[in-house]
Amino acid sequence: MNWDIVEGNWKQFKGKAKEQWGKLTDDDLDVIAGKRDQLAGRVQEAYGVSKDEAEKQVRDFEERNKDWRQ
Repeated sequence: MNWDIVEGNWKQFKGKAKEQWGKLTDDDLDVIAGKRDQLAGRVQEAYGVSKDEAEKQVRDFEERNKDWRQ
């Protein structure tokens, strides 16, 4: 997944993130704005998981969405 493309198309892409991580608010998603590190940090905070677990979830998310607007 190319995060430069995700960042540029975040408004369209954030719905996928919301489906994956329903605890993330619209404000969270606006702050993330397509930045991978911000997404991992917000997942870690919202779900009370370790940094490694948050990174794993983001990697899994990337894998599921790898064909999105390459």
